[in-house]
Amino acid sequence: MYPTLFHLFGITITSYGASKALAALAAGWLLSREFRRLGWNPAVVTNLVLATTVVGFLGAKLYYLAEHANDMMSHDLGGSGFTWYGGFLAGAATFLLLARHYRLPIATLAGISTAPLSVAYGMGRIGCLLAGDGTYSRPTSLPWGVTFTHGTMPTTVPVHPTPLYEALAAFATAALLWRVRRRWQPSTMVAVYLILAGTARFLVEIVRINTKAWLGLTQPQLWSLALVAVGAAVLLLPWRRWSPTRIVDQPLATGPPR
Repeated sequence: MYPTLFHLFGITITSYGASKALAALAAGWLLSREFRRLGWNPAVVTNLVLATTVVGFLGAKLYYLAEHANDMMSHDLGGSGFTWYGGFLAGAATFLLLARHYRLPIATLAGISTAPLSVAYGMGRIGCLLAGDGTYSRPTSLPWGVTFTHGTMPTTVPVHPTPLYEALAAFATAALLWRVRRRWQPSTMVAVYLILAGTARFLVEIVRINTKAWLGLTQPQLWSLALVAVGAAVLLLPWRRWSPTRIVDQPLATGPPR
Protein backbone atom coordinates (compact mmCIF):
# COMPACT_ATOMS: atom_id res chain seq x y z
CA MET A 1 0.00 0.00 0.00
CA TYR A 2 1.06 3.55 -0.72
CA PRO A 3 -1.50 5.80 1.00
CA THR A 4 0.93 8.75 0.87
CA LEU A 5 2.82 9.35 -2.36
CA PHE A 6 4.90 12.39 -1.38
CA HIS A 7 4.82 15.79 0.29
CA LEU A 8 4.86 19.02 -1.68
CA PHE A 9 5.36 22.35 0.11
CA GLY A 10 4.04 20.83 3.30
CA ILE A 11 0.98 19.34 1.57
CA THR A 12 0.48 15.58 1.72
CA ILE A 13 -0.30 14.09 -1.69
CA THR A 14 -2.22 10.86 -1.14
CA SER A 15 -2.66 8.04 -3.61
CA TYR A 16 -6.43 8.25 -3.08
CA GLY A 17 -6.63 11.94 -3.97
CA ALA A 18 -4.12 11.67 -6.80
CA SER A 19 -6.01 8.79 -8.39
CA LYS A 20 -9.24 10.77 -8.39
CA ALA A 21 -7.55 13.79 -9.94
CA LEU A 22 -5.89 11.65 -12.61
CA ALA A 23 -9.19 9.89 -13.27
CA ALA A 24 -10.92 13.22 -13.94
CA LEU A 25 -8.08 14.32 -16.23
CA ALA A 26 -8.15 11.05 -18.17
CA ALA A 27 -11.91 11.19 -18.58
CA GLY A 28 -11.70 14.81 -19.71
CA TRP A 29 -9.00 14.05 -22.26
CA LEU A 30 -10.94 11.15 -23.78
CA LEU A 31 -14.18 13.10 -23.83
CA SER A 32 -12.44 16.08 -25.48
CA ARG A 33 -11.31 13.78 -28.27
CA GLU A 34 -14.89 12.73 -28.84
CA PHE A 35 -16.12 16.32 -28.81
CA ARG A 36 -13.59 17.22 -31.51
CA ARG A 37 -14.55 14.17 -33.55
CA LEU A 38 -18.18 15.27 -33.51
CA GLY A 39 -17.39 18.90 -34.22
CA TRP A 40 -18.44 20.09 -30.77
CA ASN A 41 -16.76 22.72 -28.64
CA PRO A 42 -14.15 20.89 -26.47
CA ALA A 43 -13.99 23.81 -24.04
CA VAL A 44 -17.31 22.59 -22.62
CA VAL A 45 -15.64 19.40 -21.37
CA THR A 46 -13.78 21.10 -18.52
CA ASN A 47 -16.96 22.42 -16.93
CA LEU A 48 -18.79 19.17 -17.61
CA VAL A 49 -16.15 16.92 -16.01
CA LEU A 50 -15.35 19.26 -13.12
CA ALA A 51 -18.97 19.84 -12.09
CA THR A 52 -19.90 16.18 -12.48
CA THR A 53 -16.86 15.10 -10.42
CA VAL A 54 -17.40 17.57 -7.58
CA VAL A 55 -21.15 16.95 -7.28
CA GLY A 56 -20.58 13.22 -7.70
CA PHE A 57 -18.21 13.15 -4.72
CA LEU A 58 -20.66 15.20 -2.69
CA GLY A 59 -23.44 12.76 -3.52
CA ALA A 60 -21.21 9.80 -2.68
CA LYS A 61 -20.35 11.28 0.72
CA LEU A 62 -23.96 12.18 1.56
CA TYR A 63 -25.13 8.70 0.57
CA TYR A 64 -22.42 7.13 2.74
CA LEU A 65 -23.36 9.30 5.73
CA ALA A 66 -27.03 8.38 5.28
CA GLU A 67 -26.08 4.70 5.22
CA HIS A 68 -24.14 5.05 8.48
CA ALA A 69 -26.41 7.54 10.23
CA ASN A 70 -26.98 5.18 13.17
CA ASP A 71 -23.32 4.38 13.81
CA MET A 72 -21.52 7.44 12.45
CA MET A 73 -18.04 8.22 13.76
CA SER A 74 -15.92 11.35 13.46
CA HIS A 75 -13.64 9.86 10.80
CA ASP A 76 -16.69 9.29 8.58
CA LEU A 77 -16.79 13.04 8.01
CA GLY A 78 -13.25 13.09 6.65
CA GLY A 79 -11.70 12.22 3.31
CA SER A 80 -12.73 8.57 3.37
CA GLY A 81 -16.12 6.98 3.18
CA PHE A 82 -17.90 7.34 -0.15
CA THR A 83 -20.64 5.23 -1.75
CA TRP A 84 -20.33 4.85 -5.51
CA TYR A 85 -24.05 4.68 -6.24
CA GLY A 86 -24.67 7.98 -4.46
CA GLY A 87 -21.97 9.53 -6.59
CA PHE A 88 -23.38 7.95 -9.73
CA LEU A 89 -26.86 9.35 -9.12
CA ALA A 90 -25.65 12.85 -8.22
CA GLY A 91 -23.17 12.91 -11.08
CA ALA A 92 -25.75 11.70 -13.59
CA ALA A 93 -28.21 14.40 -12.53
CA THR A 94 -25.51 17.08 -12.89
CA PHE A 95 -24.50 15.63 -16.25
CA LEU A 96 -28.07 15.87 -17.57
CA LEU A 97 -28.55 19.43 -16.34
CA LEU A 98 -25.31 20.60 -17.97
CA ALA A 99 -26.17 18.80 -21.20
CA ARG A 100 -29.40 20.80 -21.36
CA HIS A 101 -27.58 24.01 -20.42
CA TYR A 102 -25.08 23.61 -23.28
CA ARG A 103 -27.78 22.34 -25.67
CA LEU A 104 -25.99 19.03 -26.21
CA PRO A 105 -27.95 15.99 -27.44
CA ILE A 106 -28.22 13.97 -24.25
CA ALA A 107 -28.31 10.53 -25.88
CA THR A 108 -25.19 11.10 -27.98
CA LEU A 109 -23.35 12.74 -25.09
CA ALA A 110 -24.22 9.85 -22.78
CA GLY A 111 -23.02 7.34 -25.36
CA ILE A 112 -19.61 8.94 -25.90
CA SER A 113 -19.16 9.39 -22.14
CA THR A 114 -19.40 5.70 -21.25
CA ALA A 115 -15.79 4.76 -22.05
CA PRO A 116 -14.27 7.83 -20.30
CA LEU A 117 -16.48 7.18 -17.27
CA SER A 118 -15.35 3.56 -17.09
CA VAL A 119 -11.68 4.56 -17.35
CA ALA A 120 -12.15 7.10 -14.56
CA TYR A 121 -13.85 4.54 -12.34
CA GLY A 122 -11.06 2.02 -12.89
CA MET A 123 -8.38 4.57 -12.02
CA GLY A 124 -10.30 5.58 -8.93
CA ARG A 125 -10.46 1.98 -7.75
CA ILE A 126 -6.70 1.65 -8.19
CA GLY A 127 -6.41 4.60 -5.81
CA CYS A 128 -8.63 2.80 -3.31
CA LEU A 129 -6.35 -0.23 -3.52
CA LEU A 130 -3.18 1.82 -2.97
CA ALA A 131 -4.74 3.72 -0.08
CA GLY A 132 -6.03 0.56 1.61
CA ASP A 133 -9.37 2.23 2.19
CA GLY A 134 -11.14 -0.85 3.53
CA THR A 135 -13.03 -1.91 0.41
CA TYR A 136 -11.26 -5.27 0.27
CA SER A 137 -12.97 -8.44 1.33
CA ARG A 138 -12.94 -12.03 2.47
CA PRO A 139 -9.76 -13.99 3.23
CA THR A 140 -8.37 -15.97 0.32
CA SER A 141 -5.60 -18.47 -0.35
CA LEU A 142 -5.30 -17.39 -3.99
CA PRO A 143 -1.79 -16.24 -5.01
CA TRP A 144 -2.94 -12.65 -5.58
CA GLY A 145 -4.40 -12.22 -2.10
CA VAL A 146 -3.18 -9.03 -0.41
CA THR A 147 -2.53 -8.26 3.25
CA PHE A 148 -3.44 -4.66 4.17
CA THR A 149 -1.55 -4.36 7.43
CA HIS A 150 -1.81 -0.57 7.46
CA GLY A 151 -5.19 -0.18 5.80
CA THR A 152 -8.22 1.69 7.08
CA MET A 153 -9.38 -1.72 8.30
CA PRO A 154 -6.10 -3.60 8.81
CA THR A 155 -5.90 -7.25 7.81
CA THR A 156 -3.31 -9.76 8.96
CA VAL A 157 -4.31 -12.43 6.45
CA PRO A 158 -4.46 -12.22 2.63
CA VAL A 159 -7.84 -11.02 1.34
CA HIS A 160 -9.40 -10.52 -2.08
CA PRO A 161 -8.18 -7.21 -3.57
CA THR A 162 -11.69 -6.31 -4.73
CA PRO A 163 -10.74 -2.77 -5.88
CA LEU A 164 -8.33 -4.42 -8.31
CA TYR A 165 -11.10 -6.72 -9.58
CA GLU A 166 -13.35 -3.73 -10.20
CA ALA A 167 -10.56 -1.78 -11.87
CA LEU A 168 -9.80 -4.60 -14.30
CA ALA A 169 -13.49 -4.98 -15.14
CA ALA A 170 -13.82 -1.22 -15.66
CA PHE A 171 -10.79 -1.05 -17.97
CA ALA A 172 -12.06 -4.02 -20.00
CA THR A 173 -15.46 -2.35 -20.33
CA ALA A 174 -13.81 0.92 -21.37
CA ALA A 175 -11.69 -0.85 -23.99
CA LEU A 176 -14.77 -2.49 -25.51
CA LEU A 177 -16.83 0.70 -25.57
CA TRP A 178 -13.99 2.79 -26.98
CA ARG A 179 -13.44 0.28 -29.77
CA VAL A 180 -17.07 0.22 -30.89
CA ARG A 181 -17.95 3.87 -30.27
CA ARG A 182 -18.03 4.70 -33.99
CA ARG A 183 -20.28 1.75 -34.85
CA TRP A 184 -22.81 1.55 -32.01
CA GLN A 185 -25.51 4.10 -31.49
CA PRO A 186 -25.79 6.00 -28.17
CA SER A 187 -28.48 3.93 -26.48
CA THR A 188 -26.55 0.73 -27.14
CA MET A 189 -23.40 2.23 -25.63
CA VAL A 190 -25.27 3.31 -22.50
CA ALA A 191 -27.11 -0.01 -22.21
CA VAL A 192 -23.96 -2.12 -22.51
CA TYR A 193 -22.16 0.08 -19.99
CA LEU A 194 -24.97 -0.27 -17.44
CA ILE A 195 -25.16 -4.04 -17.91
CA LEU A 196 -21.40 -4.61 -17.65
CA ALA A 197 -20.86 -2.19 -14.76
CA GLY A 198 -23.80 -3.60 -12.83
CA THR A 199 -22.75 -7.20 -13.45
CA ALA A 200 -19.16 -6.54 -12.38
CA ARG A 201 -20.19 -4.93 -9.10
CA PHE A 202 -22.76 -7.65 -8.40
CA LEU A 203 -20.11 -10.36 -8.79
CA VAL A 204 -17.50 -8.50 -6.74
CA GLU A 205 -19.99 -8.22 -3.89
CA ILE A 206 -19.96 -12.01 -3.59
CA VAL A 207 -16.50 -11.88 -2.03
CA ARG A 208 -16.96 -8.58 -0.18
CA ILE A 209 -18.17 -8.31 3.39
CA ASN A 210 -21.31 -6.20 3.36
CA THR A 211 -24.54 -6.45 5.31
CA LYS A 212 -27.38 -8.22 3.56
CA ALA A 213 -30.20 -5.83 2.78
CA TRP A 214 -32.98 -7.83 1.08
CA LEU A 215 -33.44 -11.38 -0.20
CA GLY A 216 -29.90 -12.25 0.86
CA LEU A 217 -28.43 -9.51 -1.33
CA THR A 218 -26.37 -6.51 -0.27
CA GLN A 219 -27.43 -2.97 -1.07
CA PRO A 220 -24.77 -2.63 -3.82
CA GLN A 221 -26.07 -5.85 -5.37
CA LEU A 222 -29.61 -4.46 -5.43
CA TRP A 223 -28.36 -1.29 -7.11
CA SER A 224 -26.38 -3.45 -9.52
CA LEU A 225 -29.49 -5.39 -10.49
CA ALA A 226 -31.28 -2.09 -11.07
CA LEU A 227 -28.50 -0.94 -13.42
CA VAL A 228 -28.59 -4.23 -15.32
CA ALA A 229 -32.39 -4.04 -15.59
CA VAL A 230 -32.31 -0.49 -16.94
CA GLY A 231 -29.56 -1.42 -19.39
CA ALA A 232 -31.46 -4.48 -20.59
CA ALA A 233 -34.63 -2.42 -21.03
CA VAL A 234 -32.82 0.17 -23.12
CA LEU A 235 -31.19 -2.55 -25.20
CA LEU A 236 -34.16 -4.84 -25.76
CA LEU A 237 -37.46 -3.01 -25.54
CA PRO A 238 -39.18 -2.43 -28.90
CA TRP A 239 -39.64 1.31 -28.36
CA ARG A 240 -35.96 1.97 -29.03
CA ARG A 241 -35.65 4.54 -31.81
CA TRP A 242 -32.30 3.49 -33.27
CA SER A 243 -30.75 0.28 -34.51
CA PRO A 244 -27.74 -1.15 -32.62
CA THR A 245 -25.37 -0.48 -35.50
CA ARG A 246 -26.19 3.12 -36.30
CA ILE A 247 -22.93 5.07 -36.35
CA VAL A 248 -22.73 7.87 -33.77
CA ASP A 249 -20.26 9.86 -35.81
CA GLN A 250 -22.37 12.76 -37.04
CA PRO A 251 -21.72 16.35 -35.89
CA LEU A 252 -24.57 18.53 -34.78
CA ALA A 253 -26.12 20.75 -37.41
CA THR A 254 -25.64 23.79 -35.19
CA GLY A 255 -23.35 22.41 -32.49
CA PRO A 256 -23.07 23.57 -28.89
CA PRO A 257 -22.05 27.16 -28.19
CA ARG A 258 -18.40 27.94 -28.91
